Parts: sequence; C-alpha cells; structure tokens
Amino acid sequence: MLTKNLIKELNTTLKKENVLTETEERYVYSVDASNDPYTKHTLPDAVVFVESIEQVQQVVKIANKHMTPIICRGAGTNTVGACIPTAGGIVLNFSKMNKILEINSENMTARVQPGVIVGDLQDEVEKLGLFYPPDPSNLRISTISGSIAQNSAGARCFKYGATKDYVIDMLVVTADGKLIRTGSNTIKNAAGYNLGSLFIGSEGTLGIVVEATVKLIVKPEASQVIMAYFDDVESSISAVNQIIKQHICPSTIDFMDKNALQTVEMFYPTGLQTEKEAALIIEIDGFKSTLDEQRTTICRVLEANRASNIHYSKNQAEANRIWAARRSSMAACTKLRPNVTTDDVIVPRENLSKLVSGIQEICSRHNLNICMVGHVGDGSIHPQIPIDYNDKEEYKHYKIAKSEIYQLTVKLGGTISGEHGIGLEKKAYLSKVVEGGALDYMRQMKKIFDPKNILNPYKIF
Repeated sequence: MLTKNLIKELNTTLKKENVLTETEERYVYSVDASNDPYTKHTLPDAVVFVESIEQVQQVVKIANKHMTPIICRGAGTNTVGACIPTAGGIVLNFSKMNKILEINSENMTARVQPGVIVGDLQDEVEKLGLFYPPDPSNLRISTISGSIAQNSAGARCFKYGATKDYVIDMLVVTADGKLIRTGSNTIKNAAGYNLGSLFIGSEGTLGIVVEATVKLIVKPEASQVIMAYFDDVESSISAVNQIIKQHICPSTIDFMDKNALQTVEMFYPTGLQTEKEAALIIEIDGFKSTLDEQRTTICRVLEANRASNIHYSKNQAEANRIWAARRSSMAACTKLRPNVTTDDVIVPRENLSKLVSGIQEICSRHNLNICMVGHVGDGSIHPQIPIDYNDKEEYKHYKIAKSEIYQLTVKLGGTISGEHGIGLEKKAYLSKVVEGGALDYMRQMKKIFDPKNILNPYKIF
C-alpha cells in the first residue's frame, strides 16, 4: 500500500515517462560498477528522472513523508556500491540535469548541473583557454555529482589536487527538502563553517547536490607524455621519488605492472613493451618553452634508475593513445576472467614499493591474478583482480586477500580509499582507518543532517 501511494505521488509530481516502475527497469538501477553479486541489494520501488531543482525538492519531500530511502545516481560507475539500493526506495537519476549553466572567464568559474559529464566540462572550458584538472579514469562517462559524492581525483591529483580542491559552492537539497547554499562565488571564503567539505565525499548520505560552482585555472600552454619501462618494480618507484627530488612537478605520474601491460596490449594493442615488469606514464605541462628542460631532466633520472625504452609523445594523438591504453586497464582485465574487481589503496609514497610487492605476494599466495595500475605520484595503487564470481572457492580467497591488502595498507601508514569512497564494499573496514571518536562524530553528523536516515542509508557506516 505504501509503495502504491508513493508511486501515485511521484506520477502526479513528475512526467509519467520520468518515473520507471517496471521490474526490468528497476533491476537495471539496482546495481553499479562494483558488480559483486554477493553484495546485498534490493530493487528500488521507483527510478525517477528529475529535470529541475524544484522537482528534486518535491521528490525528497515525498520520500521524507513516506520514510522512503533516496539513492542518488550519476552514471553508476563507482566501484564500491555507493549507489546500490539496500532497502528499496527511490533512485534519483540526474542524467536529465546535465547542463553547463555558465562558464565565467573573468571569474574563472563554471556553474553546472549535477549530471554534467566531467569530460564534457573539460572540453568546453578548454575552448576558452581554461582548465578543469580533476580527471577520473572514466571521465567520458562519470558526472560532476558522482565526482563530488566520491571526491574523485584521477591521475592529475599529484600536481593539481582532487575534486574537493575545485568546488567552491554548491546548492544542496537537505533530507527534508530544503535548499541550502554551502559556499560562495568567490575563490576565498572564511565566513563560518566550511559546510561544502562535509558534502564532498559524503556519498549522498548528508544531502543532494543539485548545482555546483567549480573554480577553473589557466590551461597549460603545452603538455607531453613520457613513457618508460623497467625490469623491476622497485626501480620504477625509486625513479618517481628521484624525479620529485629534482623539484619538477609532473601533472601525472602513473604506474602499470607487467600483468597490466600484457592485458591491456591484448585488449588495446598500442605496442606496449609486455616483457617489462613495470612502466611509468609521466605527463609534463606548462609553457612550451619549459617542456624540453623538464623532459631532459626526467629522462636523465629515468636512465639513472635503469629505465629502458624511454619515449615521449610527438603530438596530441600519440599522447591520447598512451592514455587510452592506460584508461582501458580495467576493461582489459575482462580478457582474463568474467568479472573484475578494482580497489584504491594509498600509502605515503616512501612505502609505495612495499605496498606493491606486498599486494603481489598476497595475491600470489591466494592464487589470484592481479593487474596493478596507479597514480604513484601521490602513493595511490589500484589493484585490479579478475575473478569468476561463480567460483566460490576463488571468491572466498579474493575476500581474504582483500582484507589482507587493507591490513597491509594500514600497517604501511595508509588508508583504504584515496578516491573511490567507502559505500557498501569497504564499510566493514572503516574503523580500521578512522579513530573511534572521529567515527562517532561522523555518525552524529549523519543523524543531524538526516534524522530519518533516508539519504542513501547503510552506506559508509
């Protein structure tokens, strides 16, 4: 009876075609890219496509009235189950709120709706000589709202920072349907508490972001990608540290291990040196006149750390081809097994080599294949483990290995997520990296912002 009344109110509030209630339609929105069939999830009662802030407020008020969960969804590309319904409810889809409302060249800001694709925003601002640096690997699919919810970062985080460093203002719908502003249209703002920092990375558990203003920077005049191969992982990590000691700050320093190189080459042949144990992908940018000096210094360091087959892009097409290969690493893993899991553990860079070798040892001991990539400039590694979920024994070993990887990460002074978030997949491990008192305050904040626990319930905690 509750569901029937809920659907009736939604159909009265929204266009009929914007409310999906068929079983097949609801099933599609009951999963995300985490794709673990053993993760508890339910079908939502309805999937609604909102087209305005006012509609979001109306839907939230209906959900509040019926004590019905609301699960916000961008592109559904997160890998931790952050937008999986666990108790029915309404999946709030933002794909129809996808407009870039304003690009202000004078203020160097952009105002966007939540469904804007990150890659589309980058393309548009770059036409004006501006730059939005955050670049999740799936930037041609992922949305601004998803980036804010998970505080995504990407390869450029080493030099330019994560999503949290660019969001200066948001309009947020609260759990009771009110609309609040979290910041201002200025780069600096010291008026009161920084509410925005609470919503960024909160995975939709505290409020619903319905508009964001992000700061932009000047687009670098030129860039170039350098790729180098190594006969051992330790030398590649050593090279990273030595490059940084030269007071050069590449925009990206990414890593691929041997299995990743081999698997990507099967899926996306680009001439990768598959016999090598590791590779670094280093992008430099800045004034065109500085690139030769940066590249010369970096190549000298790479050679000193026994790198081989060093080459660099001669044009943008070559750079794009290298990055396309790197970004395809997770999809390439499907060549090995029917399913792929990916993670994002991060440690202080001084312990990075121990993390990589430790993860390799753990997976070898549990007879699991693994392809490792990562943003090693900031100490982040993405272990990608191809498995068959139908193989119960393999799945059991995967779960044990996952726990051991987290234990190793914590032992090395790191944390269990650098950019993917917690969601359902990691909430059992959160207490291992967040001190008890801090965790209590987080739970209290959840109760203050969402007393009825309707905003993406049972995530994070």
